[in-house]
Amino acid sequence: MLTRSVSKSASALLPRSGKLGLGYCCFWRRWMSSEDNSSSSSSKSKRFAALWGNGDYGRLGLGGLESQWRPSFCSPSSFANQSLRDIACGGAHTLFLTESGRVYATGLNDFGQLGISEDRSYTTEPVEVFGLPGEIKQISAGYHHSSAVTVDGVLYMWGKNSSGQLGLGKRAAKVVSVPGKVECLDGVAIKMAALGCDHSIAVTDKGEALSWGGGGSGRLGHGHEANFFGFLRSTSEYTPRLIKHLEGVKVKGASAGMLHSACIDESGSVFIFGERAVEKLGLGEANAATIPSMINKVPCSEEVACGGYHTCVVTSGGELYTWGSNENGCLGIGCTDVAQSPERVQGSLARHPVCKVSCGWKHTAAICEGMVYTWGWGGSHGTFSVDGHSSGGQLGLGNDVDYIEPTVVNFGEKNVKALQVSCGFNHTAAILEYTCQG
Repeated sequence: MLTRSVSKSASALLPRSGKLGLGYCCFWRRWMSSEDNSSSSSSKSKRFAALWGNGDYGRLGLGGLESQWRPSFCSPSSFANQSLRDIACGGAHTLFLTESGRVYATGLNDFGQLGISEDRSYTTEPVEVFGLPGEIKQISAGYHHSSAVTVDGVLYMWGKNSSGQLGLGKRAAKVVSVPGKVECLDGVAIKMAALGCDHSIAVTDKGEALSWGGGGSGRLGHGHEANFFGFLRSTSEYTPRLIKHLEGVKVKGASAGMLHSACIDESGSVFIFGERAVEKLGLGEANAATIPSMINKVPCSEEVACGGYHTCVVTSGGELYTWGSNENGCLGIGCTDVAQSPERVQGSLARHPVCKVSCGWKHTAAICEGMVYTWGWGGSHGTFSVDGHSSGGQLGLGNDVDYIEPTVVNFGEKNVKALQVSCGFNHTAAILEYTCQG
């Protein structure tokens, strides 16, 4: 049985289902003043992490194992009082990227996904990732694996490698507990990486898309075909492989879900691959879904996100479109019906521009006007309940019920705005900027 460790974070100021109180405001004002009391600037800001949802194995980084139904703030002391730039939620672990380019990790470490070199099955507070050289510019967390890209475009990966998802070659260990350089990419500058359940995608600075790892359901986009009995002829790629069907297309971003993937090019076109995802769109036979298919029913797009079985796109005009499976209302369209084609999310997210979106297994989060909105699976309908207490709360709305429409998350402070958001399997995190007007 897991025991609770003593929390050193600001979350101690708030019970799981309580309201954000004055203690939070005082906490962050004290942090601001202690860090910036030598500055004469009238406007000072700091960026920090708020996390909520399932707390098993310390994935929230709050020093304990409790689930949080509302946002809880991770203590800046966990990162040597550095501001944070980005955050990435995986299956049961979380990665943090500081402004100085250092990476920290917390949560489950059963496959070495924390990259901390120590023989620990989990950690309840952020620990700096071991062995990353130089400054990191981008991080990603898969279900059991992790990645980091240096400012020079070098890709490092660690964690579970049973399907070749680390890209380290067929002879590499099945578990890699410290960051390993993807050697076969020497001379290739990586812009970003996206990690799914057991596969990975990367985009080069020249706009090429690479994929590797488990190839089931066509999620790698290489055209793997099934035989007469429905079994894939080839299932894994152990090193990064160019997605040839996207040659001539300059890709700027990618996302990896559970059984499907997506890329977006510089002209704003979205390409999707993976049998379940394409089948839901009615774009053709399952075999055709193993190569990228362009989605023609959305305007010029800026960002794409893949979840368990659903997909979201933010357009250049700030519109949010969703489609796919709609279990627990994860599409945010006011019902739980499957969407066979992209549908625009209405309500507040239709009145103001959306800038960021992230998909979990069956929940979704977006940033609009500096506020975080969440919807979908709240945790109460499903497994993972122990002694009557749900392990959910990943919507951060003070309960564990499902929401079929976007609902704003309350951070309890007017001077806070959201900059980044990330959904894990059943936890969520955001990077917030607190501005102290003095």
